[in-house]
Order: sequence, then structure tokens, then C-alpha cells
Amino acid sequence: MEDILQQGGQIALTALGSLAALFLLTKLSGNKQVSQMNLFDYVMGITIGSIAAEMASELESPLRPLWAMVVYGLTAWGIALLTNRSIRVRRFITGKPLILMDSGVIYRKNLRRARMDLNEFLMYCRVSGYFDLNQIQTAILEHNGTVTFLPAAMQRPVTPADLSMQPRQELLQTPVVQDGRVLPENLQKAGRDGVWLERKLREKGYHGPEEVLLAMAAGGDQLAVYPMETKKEAREMP
Repeated sequence: MEDILQQGGQIALTALGSLAALFLLTKLSGNKQVSQMNLFDYVMGITIGSIAAEMASELESPLRPLWAMVVYGLTAWGIALLTNRSIRVRRFITGKPLILMDSGVIYRKNLRRARMDLNEFLMYCRVSGYFDLNQIQTAILEHNGTVTFLPAAMQRPVTPADLSMQPRQELLQTPVVQDGRVLPENLQKAGRDGVWLERKLREKGYHGPEEVLLAMAAGGDQLAVYPMETKKEAREMP
């Protein structure tokens, strides 16, 4: 029984150690979503994760997979520095974008280089909202595997600049109340204080922050308030 408890404790320690090492190496490599990773980042992430899983169950010599994780992590970090400083290394590691379509011409050679057939290309077009290829000026395969589109001039949405308009710039909203609690740091960052918040809540019919689920401060004197309780029932999705 003592051996089982001892072994279980050792597994728990190695698992926590592998989790801590994986967290530190992930922070070292930078915050990226899966859609932002290139092929090299993806392979390195899988490899480091596999080594971390091995370390969690390694009882005899847990330092061996730990050192392997450190080597992989430092290698990925070093390559990231090189790709930031050298265009040649960046092109070799991450590759270059490929133009798949431009001005009504689909480049079959680049489709083959991208290991993509016409059906896949049409799927990417439809996913991005283009069911008519005449609406596309240029389609580019990015190095992270996504396809980006430049719409034809007559198909893109009208912008205020097209109409010679000068709309007011919207500012980033800052949450100052969440779940009935005031967030003093956010209130200070928004350039406001408790007196202003209390006044704005009274103007909107609230007796205090405890009645507020969420309050967002924007530029000027604006405060968007969402009540803690509402009489309106949420509609069901069809």
C-alpha cells in the first residue's frame, strides 16, 4: 500500500512538473492561436506536448524528457528570433505566400505547390462568402495555411472614405463593473472615478453596482449598463 501511495505521489509530482515546464515553454514561444501557427510551430508544439506527456508518466528518470523539452523549446525560441531578424531564414522556415488567383486567372501551378485541388479552393471561396469567382480580385494562400481574398473593386463594401464622410472614431470600451462589483483599476484607466460611476448609474435608474451585471465606459461621458436581472426572456434558437 505504501508503495502504491509513493508511486502515485511521484506520478503527481512529475505530472505537475511537466505541466509547469510546458507552461513556461509555451510562454517563451509566444501566444499564438492554432490558426496563426505555421507548419514548423505546429510540429514543434505537438513534439513538446508529446514529451511532456511522457515526462508525466516517467518515474525512473523524469529529467531526461525534461531536458528534451527544454532543448526543443529553446530551439523553437531561437528559430523565432532568427525569423524575426532574417528575411532569408523566415522564407526558409515559414515559406512565402502563394497567389492562387489574380485578375480572373487561377494559377494551377501554385495550386499544385499548395497541395490543393480546385474543389478545396472553391470551398475556401465559399467559406469566405464568395460564391461567384468574379467577385474575387486576388486569392492568396498564407504561410499559416489560410486563404485570404481581395475582393474586386465593384464587390467590396462601401466605406465612409468612398462617400467622403468623416464618422466619429469609436473608442475601446472598458469594463468598470462586472457581476455587481466595481473594478477600480479599470475605472482609473478609463479616466473616471467612483463619483462619476455612481452619478451615471443613478441617471440610468440603478441604486448601486450590485444591480449591474456589466457596465462599460467608453469615450466621453458614455456608460453602457446591462442589468443583473432582466424581465425579458432569452429567445430559443431554432
